[in-house]
Amino acid sequence: MTDGRRFRILTVVDDCTRECLALVADTSLSGVRVARELDRLVAERGKPDDGGERQR
Repeated sequence: MTDGRRFRILTVVDDCTRECLALVADTSLSGVRVARELDRLVAERGKPDDGGERQR
């Protein structure tokens, strides 16, 4: 950033496919924000099971 502030990037990657599922950049990422982003991913893509496959 041009004003010198630091920023954080939440990166979510599928280990099996190496697909980037989310990149969220902000000056602050609280636990509530991380949980909200993960909930959004589950709503959009389904929840993975223990074997890595998504349940719909």
